Amino acid sequence: MFQVQYTSLAAPSQENRRTGPALPIRGAVCYGDRVMFKFLHAADVHLDSPLKGLERYEGSPADEIRGATRRALERLVDLAIGEEVALVLLAGDLYDGQWRDYNTGLFFIAQMTRLREAGIRVYLVAGNHDAANRTTRWLQLPEGVTLFSSRKPETAVLEDLHVAVHGQSFAAAAVFDDLAEQYPAPRGGCFNIGLLHTSATGSAEHERYAPCTLDTLRSKQYDYWALGHVHRREVLCREPFVAFSGNLQGRHIRESGPKGCLLVTVDDDQSVRPEFRPLDVLRWERAVVDAGKSRTTDELLSEIADRLAELHGQSDGRLLAVRVELVGESAVHETLRARRGRLTGEIRSQAIQVGGGEIWVEKILVDTSPPRGAKDAAAGPLAELADLLRRLKCDAGELAALDADFSALWSKLPVELKEGPDAVRLDDPDGLRPLLDDVEPLLAGRLLGKDAAP
Repeated sequence: MFQVQYTSLAAPSQENRRTGPALPIRGAVCYGDRVMFKFLHAADVHLDSPLKGLERYEGSPADEIRGATRRALERLVDLAIGEEVALVLLAGDLYDGQWRDYNTGLFFIAQMTRLREAGIRVYLVAGNHDAANRTTRWLQLPEGVTLFSSRKPETAVLEDLHVAVHGQSFAAAAVFDDLAEQYPAPRGGCFNIGLLHTSATGSAEHERYAPCTLDTLRSKQYDYWALGHVHRREVLCREPFVAFSGNLQGRHIRESGPKGCLLVTVDDDQSVRPEFRPLDVLRWERAVVDAGKSRTTDELLSEIADRLAELHGQSDGRLLAVRVELVGESAVHETLRARRGRLTGEIRSQAIQVGGGEIWVEKILVDTSPPRGAKDAAAGPLAELADLLRRLKCDAGELAALDADFSALWSKLPVELKEGPDAVRLDDPDGLRPLLDDVEPLLAGRLLGKDAAP
């Protein structure tokens, strides 16, 4: 049996002390007075993230995507029990802000109860999204689950396991202080773990919350730093081991690639052996295809099918959400631009054939260009069209002048096309400008009487 004790440095308040009676040691092997054990490092679960706007994507598996965070958490618990780990560390953003209802919290309680019944303890800190969720303050966590205080750093000591876990939660949604600076000195004779939600040295994709330097983390002389907040898995240092585990489940195309947690084995000499374990149930991927290698659209479709098959083979049976990106100087550039509708249908058909229903094409981006040396449309109406579009791209005033012409069309668009990050903005020059790249090949094809089919 082991007991959790707290240092006098920062004994948890009644509000934040969420732990129960001692549980049997699991996942530990004793070598004299030393212990080898395993733990899981996970972060940024964002349980029941709302993922707004999915319905506007054609054929989107909205239910599967919305349920993915729950199933990923179930897989985390399955892994913890299967590997007989001693403890699970959750480095913030368990939730995604305010719950829609209490079912989110009840689901988490059910999963933590599974860990309690297996004798596995859980330690967590609140991050910027957790801090914004007022209802978590009223949630009574099961025994064996410890939420660290937001007032000051705390230390939980597992005496029989010779482990000390240090952590502090966010007090508000935006914390700009270096929380790591105030973390206590390491506990002697213990394997010391720092649990922290932080932007660390900075990430372009995330707010600079609780920033800190590697020098600060090293100065604490801990054996392992379990970080959260940055959703991309990254090792910042190996001695001591400092890492972001990344988020448990990708939620959109900006969170592509395998997602999961780190399974860490601590040997009897206190050296660590981290191993990434994928836990995502739906994987977001980018299929980037060089269209310059293809002389015809049929050849290009074959290249796309090969890339989709490659991704499908790497997914281990997961549902894939794929964004197809066509790039490069291409002989079929004009055809790709002019036949957007047909191209979309053909690529989605390829995805069905390759994946057997396990690949959903989220979006198709055509970012190709004509081959170098290709003749410009230098005569007649085509030259005038090209000149007009070039002037519109460079002159915001001329684009803005089209607002009156587009107002009637804008009013007829459905709401889902006017909202969200991919909204069509006919009333905004910055929104119109990217559409001009599609207009020229489409109109040129119509004027020349070819590629007129959608």
